[in-house]
Amino acid sequence: MVTVFMMDDPLIQTHDLTVFYGQQPGILDLNMSVGRGEVFGFLGPNGAGKTTTLRVLLDVIHPSRGRASIFGLDSQKDGPRIRARVGYLPGEFNPYPNMKAGDFLNLLASLQGKRVEPAYRRALYERLDLDPTCKMKQYSHGNKQKIGLMAAFMGKAELLILDEPTLGLDPLAQNTVLELVREARAEGRTVLFSSHILPEVQAVCDRVGIVRQGKLIKTESVEALTRRQFKRVHLTLRRSPPPGIFDLPGVTETGRQSRLVCLEIQHGLDRVMELAVPYGIENIEIPPVTLEEIFLAFYERRKVGGEHA
Repeated sequence: MVTVFMMDDPLIQTHDLTVFYGQQPGILDLNMSVGRGEVFGFLGPNGAGKTTTLRVLLDVIHPSRGRASIFGLDSQKDGPRIRARVGYLPGEFNPYPNMKAGDFLNLLASLQGKRVEPAYRRALYERLDLDPTCKMKQYSHGNKQKIGLMAAFMGKAELLILDEPTLGLDPLAQNTVLELVREARAEGRTVLFSSHILPEVQAVCDRVGIVRQGKLIKTESVEALTRRQFKRVHLTLRRSPPPGIFDLPGVTETGRQSRLVCLEIQHGLDRVMELAVPYGIENIEIPPVTLEEIFLAFYERRKVGGEHA
């Protein structure tokens, strides 16, 4: 099934968005559109510019140049109006240490003027396994993250901006967060989901954009991304095979060291094994592949002498 989003009237849009920290660019000429009702994965390593972008969108910091809009409103001119319609989880959530979680959430709801359904709020407490009667300083890092998630989700905002929402959570709570994101999408709400964890992104996102060194280098649907996945396979052999033996469709040899051969395989693993067996297979390793590497492998790859530049 193909999901169609209202990209002719995007909910979030940036145009040449740029932020400098001194002489160092945080983001550079970033152009991004997020459609109404989609879950958009915003991806990249730490320091790539993800959090900077989110802060500009919510008018927490000002851009050096360019512009951003949400709901058709200018992010810098209409910051308060935008924030009233957004559920936001910052990457570093630091609540007041001496406030109880329930009091903090009451205060937040009253300041934002959001109507919070008591039954839904109780359900969130239960699903996240959170006791709201303790003071903030008594909570573990994971439970503080749950308070931040409560703050973002409890008002059922039409737009959720989540910066590394599963950070510090146990696997059960991580799954709950992904369920909440799916439910938001099913209700027609929009989610901007910043993460660097590939399985999470594949589980909930419709499209993904990867940011690298402050630049958005590619936007892709998760369906297309999944088709392009590859495995990284390291073979340690008893005898070194001749060069070019693994030059097969869907297979790329990325390096050698003595009897170790490094391959990236989209398809044809069975044929690779057949060719390797006569040389004696001593060990097989399949290192994990990050989302950034998948993108770079297909869009940004440059080779020098058989190695990645």
